[in-house]
Parts: sequence; structure tokens; C-alpha cells
Amino acid sequence: MTSTGMRTHQCGELRAEHIGQTVSLCGWVATRREHGEHLAFVDLRDHTGLTQCVVDNAVDVRPEYVIRVTGVVAARPAESANDRIATGAVEIQDCQVEILNTAEAPPFPINERADQVAEGTRLQYRYLDLRRERMQRNLRVRSAVNSAVRSAMEGQGFVEVETPMLVPSTPEGAREFIVPSRKEPGAFYALPQSPQLFKQLLMVAGVDRYFQIARCLRDEDLRADRQYEFMQLDAEMSFATQDDVLAAISKAVLDAAEVVTGERPAPIERITWHEAMNTYGSDKPDLRFGMNLTELTDAFASTGFKAFAGAACIKGINATGRAEEFGRNKLDAMTDRAKKIGAKGLVWLKVGGDGSLDSPVAKFLSDSEQAAVKERLGAKPGDLLLVVADTWMTTCEVLGQLRNDLGRPPVYEGPYRYVWVVDFPLFVSVDETTGRPRPGHHPFCHPKPEDLDRMETDPMSVRAQAYDLVLNGWELGSGSIRIHEPALQRRVFNLLGISDEDADRRFGFFLTPFRYGAPPHGGFAFGLDRLVAILAGEENIREVIAFPKTQSGSDPMTNAPTPVEPKQLNDLGIRVLPRSS
Repeated sequence: MTSTGMRTHQCGELRAEHIGQTVSLCGWVATRREHGEHLAFVDLRDHTGLTQCVVDNAVDVRPEYVIRVTGVVAARPAESANDRIATGAVEIQDCQVEILNTAEAPPFPINERADQVAEGTRLQYRYLDLRRERMQRNLRVRSAVNSAVRSAMEGQGFVEVETPMLVPSTPEGAREFIVPSRKEPGAFYALPQSPQLFKQLLMVAGVDRYFQIARCLRDEDLRADRQYEFMQLDAEMSFATQDDVLAAISKAVLDAAEVVTGERPAPIERITWHEAMNTYGSDKPDLRFGMNLTELTDAFASTGFKAFAGAACIKGINATGRAEEFGRNKLDAMTDRAKKIGAKGLVWLKVGGDGSLDSPVAKFLSDSEQAAVKERLGAKPGDLLLVVADTWMTTCEVLGQLRNDLGRPPVYEGPYRYVWVVDFPLFVSVDETTGRPRPGHHPFCHPKPEDLDRMETDPMSVRAQAYDLVLNGWELGSGSIRIHEPALQRRVFNLLGISDEDADRRFGFFLTPFRYGAPPHGGFAFGLDRLVAILAGEENIREVIAFPKTQSGSDPMTNAPTPVEPKQLNDLGIRVLPRSS
């Protein structure tokens, strides 16, 4: 129901069936066009759309005035009907206009051309930017996603519980925002990077299934898919396997996608971390295009080419039909990029019209090696072949980056390809100084049961019951089955070089409750901003957040962050050091 005491309809609702009715609309003047000596066409706008009103041009209304129009719905003359808008077949005639508020000329036009306005200006006047159709649509997509997610979780028996915003600092993760305590000078709260600790404590408390659309904060460098403040669906469930968690989250995500697109996505695919790295060169693979990594190591087992001889892993990709596009300067730049990512070098080969390989290194490759490369990469005339030889991880990562550079479409372009990436390594690398392994996700992920006997003898081969959800190459979120057994948690800590005393000091408030009967449990959290951005057709999450920060972390509208009064600092026992030159 959209009628109120001031309006009978909204501006985008009128259709041919309303012809002859007397209606009242309220909104903002989008445009005014003079029509002869005594009439003007005024397009009245609200978030639902536009309606053309025929008014006495003696009425002084200008763009962005707030007005109320009462009149009779009439058919537009056939020659002036506008099939580009939903109300284009009708107009309001015999209009009475009430000016509810005047407006100064806005700093930029309130239409889609505002996309070309500098972002700083758009954010400075965000309340005007949000009037635009695109931004109104994005906010409503976000609302629909939140509603669908909440309904899906409640329908599966999850209970919504709010967790604190002032929490203890746990600096093992991303950089935190900290909040000084007035009551205890020199002591600080942290703003939560996620509700991770509290949701696990809720499982100890017997809540069984928890969820929250939670605000999280991380003091990280901003980019297209990252803001200081972000929203995530946070969930945890007891007595559940990995499959149970994935099924619950899949329903919430697919329900949200369906409510926005009108179509039910296919069930979410699933691949292992090793498959993702080996085939796509990324743990957040974009499945919408080919150019997959192809194994070539055995083809060069007896090679005389020094750059390939003895390499642990050799792989290649085929940039189909791209040879002519890349001259020597571009190829040199791509080689430099590969080196910056971590490779020792990059071999490129262009496939000529006769099938021959054009490359500075072609003369070092035997006929059989050239034939194997062409066959395995499916080479055809005009293709550009790229080959890297290094460790398995470096080879995969470098070619994965180049694959994305060369082939990845904008993140919002269909088809939507959701994928669960599972079986992440429990430990992702070894600290060069200590020789200790580093955790892949966090030190509370439960190892896969079949790998437990290798924890101390071959820790780098142990897989975690950890999983990420990826959409079109963007990581939406991650989760894991948690360690609930104190003895196993101590084994993991010992491998990381964390003594029992250190563990009690750093995590005691979290670990102590686990001595009182913690159930097996696992959970997940995914970024709602990222999901909404893709479903709304945006490449930057700033476009689906009502009041975001700029790339530098500032807010041009409120001028935050700002200095505070000396008295506030005194009350908190804080002294601010001068900026270093």
C-alpha cells in the first residue's frame, strides 16, 4: 500500500487502467518543458519512476522542487507516448500544484549522467546521488537480498542473535579499529572484524543454530570489493557436518539471487582447493571463461631448454586468437608482470598461419616438445600461448593472474557461476624464521579426520574442513568446521609454536568455555555487499552502500575522519603525536 494522507499513488504506478481517475502524486520535479504560451510539461519523480504532468506554466516550479500534484489521469496523445518508461502511455491533466519545498540548483544533474561526475562530488552530496534511479534500485536490491537471506535462515531453524560491537583486541587477523576506554585510561576495545568468537560461544551455550546480519569493521586498504565497514551473513550451527553448513548457506544465497533475478540458479558447484589452483590458478576461480591451466611438465622431461630443465611444474594457457593483439612491447610488459607476481620469467609463443611457433625460445624447443605444447593447448593459427616453469604454487598463481588479466569479464556479467571451494590446506606456508607452519584460514579450523595422523609428520599435507564461496571470481565468504576438542586445539597450537601459557593469555576467554562441553560445530560468513553488487550489476561495492567511504577511507559528506576536541582526548588519557615529516 503506497497511498498516504498526501498521495493516492506513487509516480511510477499509473497505467492506462487509471485513466479518468483523480489522483494525487508527491515527489521531486525532474524536468520542466515549456509547451506553448500557457502550459508546461513537468516530469514528477520518486523512487518508483516518472509521471508527466501538464501544468499551467504560471506555476513556478524548478528542478528538485518538492511538490504535490492533483489532477486527472488521461491518455497521452499517440505521437507523444513514451514507451521507454512504464507510465509513458498516460499523463496527469487539469493539475493543481502545491509547492511543498523549494530547492537550490543541485551541483550535478539528478539523472544517470551523474555517473560521469567525479566520485568525490557524488559522495559529498550522497543524499542527492541516492535520488537517482540506479541508486534507488541498488538500495532496494540490497533490501530484497537481506529479506530473502533472513527468511531462508529463519526457515531453517536459525535464531537471530546480536553480538557486541565493543570487543577485546585480537590482532592476529586483519588490522583492527580500536576504541579507547574512558573508564580505564590506557585500555582499549576493538570493533569486531567478525563475530567469530561470539558465535562459537553461542554454540557452547546451546543455541544450536545462530545467524546475524552483522556489521564488521577492518582497518584495511580499500578497493572495489572492500570497505572499512561491511555487512555479512554470519552463521554457526551445532552437530553439523561440512555438507550441512554448505547446504544451509547455499539456500540463503540462491534464495537471495532468485528474488533479485527472478530465476532460480543451478545448484552450487563444488571443487577442491587443489583443483581450483591446478585448473584456474586461483582459490577464487572465475568459471565463466576458459583459458584453463594445462599441464606440460612431462612434455619437457628431457628438455635441453635451461629455463624448463628440472622445473618442478610447467603449465601453459592459450589466449585464443590474441596473437596479433600483442606486439613486442605488450609481451615484454606481460613478462614483467609475471616476474612481479613471482615467476622467474614467462615464455610466449605465437601460432603462425602455418601452425609454426614464433618465439625467441622456439629454437631451443625440440619438434616433439613444440608439437606437445600445441596439441595440449589446442593451438590454432592466431593463438597466443603462455608458459611458466617454476614451483607448482608459483606456476599456478602466475598463470592464474595472467588468465584473469586476459580473459576475465566484468564481475557482474552473467552467467552467475557460484562455486564452493573446499579442502583448503590447514597450513598455507612455513615461516622462514621459525620454521613453523602458518594457518591457512585461522588456527581454529578442524583438520579433515583422515589427515590427523599426519599432523606432526607432514603438516603441510593436512587439509582443513574449510571452505570458501566464490561468485564470478569474487570471494563472497569463508567458513569451516571448528575444533571443539581441547586436546586437538593444543596440537595445532603446538605446531604453530603457541605454548599453553601463550594460548591462555591470548585466547583464554575463548578457550575456557570449551572445557565445559562444546558441541561439534561449524559455520560460515559471506559478504552481503559483494553479493548485492554482483546481482545489481555493479563492479564496486560502494555503489550498493548508502553512505560509503572513498578509496582513501574518507567521507566527503561528513568530512570524517576529523580531529576531536582536546578535552575529549584528555578525558581518554590520550596524547596525539605530531605527524612525522
